[in-house]
Amino acid sequence: MLAMNKFRILGLAVITITASIVVTSCDSKRSTGWEYAPNMYEHIAYDPDQKNPNFKDGKTAQLPPAGTTPIGFTRFDYPKTTEGYELASVEVKSMLPQTQKNYAEGKALFVTFCSPCHGATGQGDGIVTTHGFPPPPSYSKGQSSRGGAMKDLTDGKIYHTITYGLNAMGSYASQLNPEERWKVIMYVHHLQTL
Repeated sequence: MLAMNKFRILGLAVITITASIVVTSCDSKRSTGWEYAPNMYEHIAYDPDQKNPNFKDGKTAQLPPAGTTPIGFTRFDYPKTTEGYELASVEVKSMLPQTQKNYAEGKALFVTFCSPCHGATGQGDGIVTTHGFPPPPSYSKGQSSRGGAMKDLTDGKIYHTITYGLNAMGSYASQLNPEERWKVIMYVHHLQTL
């Protein structure tokens, strides 16, 4: 008799659980169930490509106010012209301390980004010259396409060239942040003396 009561209780529990699963799974709203942290996917902020009634032009993605600088961005207000190049030559100087660590990092960055064209010692004998590309001038012996010896290039001229590119060299502004550019310049000055 005791065993029969146990089977009844167990059977009743199984029937109750099965019935509750069937009832909750047949929801007419096709519910996905309880939501944990719905703000993770139903955010109240506007997406950049959505219309936004809070602005006159209706766009969510707004241009920053004129004259502002984003956090972490370094301004370089010299145009991509010969005049900008010459002005940078006079006005732009490295503020990076001349330390052994910065020099070593500059060398590593030069080897990674610059040596394929300029060569490991800056003589313009990088691997791309073996593939038919014209060699860049040597840092210690060559002449700049804008006039003057390559060994006399200033901080500003090199920074301007890395930022905007020159002749066959494209801009490296997206590959090297401003601090990394200064480290490369530190190493290039060493190569100018070879």
